[in-house]
Amino acid sequence: MSDVSSHAAGWRPATYYPDPAIHALDPRFEKYWLKLSAVERLTTGLRWAEGPVWFGDGRYLLCSDIPNQRILKWEEETGAVSIFRKPWNFANGTTRDRQGRLVTCEHGGRRVTRTEYDGSVTVLMDSFDGKRLNSPNDVVVKSDGSIWFTDPVFGLLGNYEGYKAEPELDMNVYRIDGATGKATVVAEGVLGPNGLAFSPDEKILYIIESRGVPTRKILAYDVSASGDKLSNKRVFVDAGPGTPDGFRVDIDGNLWCGWGMGDPELDGVVVFAPDGVMIGRIALPERCANLCFGGVKRNRLFMAASQSIYALYVNTQGAPGG
Repeated sequence: MSDVSSHAAGWRPATYYPDPAIHALDPRFEKYWLKLSAVERLTTGLRWAEGPVWFGDGRYLLCSDIPNQRILKWEEETGAVSIFRKPWNFANGTTRDRQGRLVTCEHGGRRVTRTEYDGSVTVLMDSFDGKRLNSPNDVVVKSDGSIWFTDPVFGLLGNYEGYKAEPELDMNVYRIDGATGKATVVAEGVLGPNGLAFSPDEKILYIIESRGVPTRKILAYDVSASGDKLSNKRVFVDAGPGTPDGFRVDIDGNLWCGWGMGDPELDGVVVFAPDGVMIGRIALPERCANLCFGGVKRNRLFMAASQSIYALYVNTQGAPGG
């Protein structure tokens, strides 16, 4: 793929270990830092990389390229990059359900879909109370099969990442019951709900508030014993000048967050311990919008960063469901 960014073109992989792009900000990060691993750029030439998801059964990564209306496929064995599907309704966040099927948030279709084993597409949700969704952004699947997603208005703001339109609903967070398909609002009043993920024990749901005032935040909610309601909304992290976007949680409960925009010194990934302390940082030459864990042992971090996709082996594993 052609390199369309002079800034990204100036990036070079580390020529020695440990990679100087990786920074431990707290001693707790040391155990996760593989000193003989370095950041790799897998491909470049995207317009806005988002929504990576790992398919271990096929040993490939899928990644949304929103303005180009496509999802790209990167193959682990060969490094080959191809178009998985195009056009695809300005697809954004993606994940897999507990049966391994692809679940996609579509800005253009204003819906959440599931790709079946035969390649056909099932619409899981495109409206609520008779009104169209805004532009579903990111999605996770809980162990009970329920699908949780955020629905900000970002895809309605213009014709670059969706289709310009007026919103019909507030910016909510929804849950689709895995057994009945019934949809409910689980969080409202979140200013620009974006990335979301469960703690490993699924007792906490974290949600990015990307239009928070005066600063963006990572919110935390307690999940009810029944697994279908949220309570005790609180600020887990005040991002200050940072811009958290999409993120995933590892098996120890650390949050690995896409970060950046504004100050280039903040571009990349930051890692928060379960107590909300920033413990590590991976510097990238581009803003990282979203990420996921993959590889045979779920110990490879794939980072969708603006026009490129990067990867890094880490000494932990992604929690299931991301």
